[in-house]
Amino acid sequence: MDRAFASKFAKSVFLTVLGLLVLIYIGSRFFTHVDLALYGYMVGTLVFICGFFYRFIAWGERPPTKIIIKKGIKLLFRKSTPKTAANHLVTYKFIWNRGWYRWTQHVLLGWGCIISCLVTFPLVFGWMYFTMAENGYYWVVFFGIDVLRIQADGLLGYLFYNALNISAFMVIGGVCMALYRRVKNMQARAEQSFAYDFLPLYLLLFVCITGLALTFSNMFLHGKGHPIITLIHQWSVIMTMIYIPFGKLAHIPFRPLSVFARNYREHYAEQETKKCAVCGTGFVSAEQSSDVINVLGQNDIKFQTEEGYHLAELCLPCRRKYRMSRFTGIQTHKIPVKEANQNAKG
Repeated sequence: MDRAFASKFAKSVFLTVLGLLVLIYIGSRFFTHVDLALYGYMVGTLVFICGFFYRFIAWGERPPTKIIIKKGIKLLFRKSTPKTAANHLVTYKFIWNRGWYRWTQHVLLGWGCIISCLVTFPLVFGWMYFTMAENGYYWVVFFGIDVLRIQADGLLGYLFYNALNISAFMVIGGVCMALYRRVKNMQARAEQSFAYDFLPLYLLLFVCITGLALTFSNMFLHGKGHPIITLIHQWSVIMTMIYIPFGKLAHIPFRPLSVFARNYREHYAEQETKKCAVCGTGFVSAEQSSDVINVLGQNDIKFQTEEGYHLAELCLPCRRKYRMSRFTGIQTHKIPVKEANQNAKG
């Protein structure tokens, strides 16, 4: 089977796209419920999948990433995994430590994008559609099965019909908060660039505004300009999806792997703590220190000191002092004095 493909990447993409087409065929009742108005989004999604696999495999082939993925899969069924997944993927508790403003910004952006994906993809692939049940009621059909009966003018129906509008307002709020911070915060201003930091936000903003313009056209303009706005919105969505794997927004589909990294750190920290070769302070797990040394060795990078230990065996303060000693000629890393900000938070 492997000989039929030029690479593992080609094989992975082919099998994924083939599996997705099979699911579309089954879920849309043999292509009878595929909305041709959404055909462009379907093609854009397939291109996005190819780009995502290219970026993921290129990233996953790196030695450090291989270690995290390989050992993270083995530790996936730790008791702490549900809590870690909730903190990293649902509540974003890890961002709360950076302040309520950034937490609110990420919640609006993250959940706005998640809600829009949960609505858009099933509709685009024909997995979900609505049929008239009886006067004043609709059936929500998922994979050809009637799963939910809703009142057309009820609260649940209203939420179903306006889910994309709600998610658009959430994303706009998050984008505006992010733009404001990038304009006002001095650290962000010093580190950011237009192409990497501002362009993704502008793309999300344009997608949301054009999407809301469709609703505005239907509700207040009796559909005037709807065909043109539809094309503009469709192209904005397709371009954003194609861009996602190759820009800053790539961290959205990659985010679940943070659970692997957290499990890796927690599990091996419980096993054995690595003591700093100079001050004796525990700073990482022995496994992580060993992995860092092995990865650097694979890349033919050697950080061996004259004293016979590796730089990865030093805690961060001692590592900084060692670098100072190379410039000054004074063995500052052996002076038993803690840095003023050694235990600072943030």
